[in-house]
Amino acid sequence: MKITAVVGSPRGMRSRTRKLVNFVLAGAEEAGAVVDLIDLADMEIAPCTACESCSLDGTCVFADDFSAAYDRIQDADGLVFASPVYVDNVSGQMKVFIDRLADAMHYQNLAGKYGCSVATTGISGGDAVTGYLNHVFNYLGVTTIGGMSAALGSDTEALDRAEAAARDLGKQLALAVRDRPRYPDQEAEMAENREYFAGIVRANRDWRPDGYERWVREGWIREE
Repeated sequence: MKITAVVGSPRGMRSRTRKLVNFVLAGAEEAGAVVDLIDLADMEIAPCTACESCSLDGTCVFADDFSAAYDRIQDADGLVFASPVYVDNVSGQMKVFIDRLADAMHYQNLAGKYGCSVATTGISGGDAVTGYLNHVFNYLGVTTIGGMSAALGSDTEALDRAEAAARDLGKQLALAVRDRPRYPDQEAEMAENREYFAGIVRANRDWRPDGYERWVREGWIREE
């Protein structure tokens, strides 16, 4: 069992978001998972330009660090998406990464995984960001088990107080990967998303036959 976290803070090792995520990963590790952390601050990832090149063969025109990060999340059974709150939303680094996942959303390449979200903030907006990140997970076909946000302000002890909850979240994610619980509301939302994405898969079937055939095998689309 492998759980991979993606941290969207630009502050690298100084990031409190990263420190909180490390607590989450520690909890997952205690529950038997192998863990991996992708720090977007260490990567060069270009913004999506909506060129639609990935529609042709699933390959992006940019030769940057995104493909390496994507390979690592594909290799995981559970995922953590984490971001500080910047102007009531995720960081720019996290949004660029999410936008580059468009083809993964359309083809549901991460479907079947479990995930959770983490946010840090000075005062407010944390719950909105964790809600957004979990919404992104559902677009990707990833089932979420919840999330946590921590309002840290200038309190030097706030992060330590959040450690127990973060470790528990990591443990719950590992247990979800193992036990595969069902969430009917999320399943219904993801099925509705796939009805829309099916139009893209059908339109691309001539140059993406493998993707189309996978959708047929999964029962997400009827063969025409």
